[in-house]
Amino acid sequence: QVQLVESGGGLVQAGGSLRLSCAASGRTFNSYTMGWFRQAPGLEREFVAAFSRRGSRLYYADSAQGRFTISGDNAKNTVYLQMNSLKPEDTAVYYCAVDTDDRLRTPDYWGQGTQVTVSS
Repeated sequence: QVQLVESGGGLVQAGGSLRLSCAASGRTFNSYTMGWFRQAPGLEREFVAAFSRRGSRLYYADSAQGRFTISGDNAKNTVYLQMNSLKPEDTAVYYCAVDTDDRLRTPDYWGQGTQVTVSS
């Protein structure tokens, strides 16, 4: 059974930083892409960033570019999201996702989500 376990969310002031982690288990993910989505109250879930393990390619949403950094530890089946210069509009539940598609267009697996709250 595939499990994605997220951690690292919390409350931070605007301008601060957080690092999210997602550990995957239950199968081999060598050819998968791991990454992050987020969903704010009343809004649709949106793509944030992806780490393609096949070519170590990285993809970012415009809102994340320059402030967020995604990285992965293939040996640990873990992906990280370092979030800097956080803004109140970054407040959302952040979900880890795994997909065979490089850009996470059709995730096969989802984590349970971790809350990130940025105060002004």
